[in-house]
Amino acid sequence: MCMVIFAPLFAIFAFATCGGYSGGLRLSVDCANKSESDLNIDIAFAYPFRLHQVNFDAPTCEGKRRETLSLIGDFSSSAEFFVTIAVFAFLYSLAATVVYIFFQNKYRENNRGPLIDFIVTVVFSFLWLVSSSAWAKGLSDVKIATDPDEVLLLMSACKQQSNKCLPVRSPVMSSLNTSVVFGFLNFILWAGNIWFVFKETGWHSSGQRHAADTMEKQSSGYNQSGYNQDSYGPSGGYNQPGSYGQVGDYSQPQSYGQSGPTSFANQI
Repeated sequence: MCMVIFAPLFAIFAFATCGGYSGGLRLSVDCANKSESDLNIDIAFAYPFRLHQVNFDAPTCEGKRRETLSLIGDFSSSAEFFVTIAVFAFLYSLAATVVYIFFQNKYRENNRGPLIDFIVTVVFSFLWLVSSSAWAKGLSDVKIATDPDEVLLLMSACKQQSNKCLPVRSPVMSSLNTSVVFGFLNFILWAGNIWFVFKETGWHSSGQRHAADTMEKQSSGYNQSGYNQDSYGPSGGYNQPGSYGQVGDYSQPQSYGQSGPTSFANQI
C-alpha cells in the first residue's frame, strides 16, 4: 500500500524539482571609469544545465568595449538521467497501481505478474541509486560553476585591481537540493518494496513448501525410529513369556492319567 501511495508522489517531486528548475545570479563590475561600469549583470540558467551554452556580456573597463563570456561545464547527462528515471518510475508505479486495484486476478495468474513486478522493482531500485548519486555529484559541480565568485574570475575587468567586482545575488539551489533528497527517498522506497513483491512470487512460496517438506520428512523419520525401537523392545519381552506359556500347557498328563487306568483295565 505504501508503494501504491508514495511511489508516484515521490517520483513527481523528484523530476519536478529538478526538471522544472530555473535560476540565476547577478554580478556587479564597478570600473575605475564609472561610465564604463555595469552594476547589474544578470546570468540565467536552467535545466538541463548545459552551462557552456549560457552566454552573458560583461564590461572590459576599456572604453565601451564589452566581452561575451559563457559559464563552464555541461551537466546535462546526470540531470537528464535522473529526470528520465523519475518519469519512467512514475509511469510504471501508476500502471502498477491500476493493476493492483482493478486487475488483481490477472496479476496473480500463472505467477507471471508478481515475477515481472519483482524484476522491475529490483531494476528501478538500482537505477534510483545510480541516478541519485550521479545527480548529487552533478549538482555539486553546478553549484561550483555558478558560484558568483568563480564567475567573476572569468571577467578580464576583474583581473585589474582598479576595478571592483562584487557578487550581487547568488542562485537559489533549494529545489535542486530537494530533488536529490527525493531521489534517495525513492531508492529507499523501491528497495524496501523488494521484499513485499518477492513474497508475492512463486519463489517465496516454493521455498516455504520446501522447508515444510524438509521438516515433515525429518519429523516422520524420528517418529519411525522411535516406533521401531518401541515395537522391538516390548515384542521381545512378550514373546518369551508367550512361549513359556505354551510349554506350560502340559496339562496333557491329566489326560494321560485318565487314559492310563483305562488301558490297564483293558489289559487285565
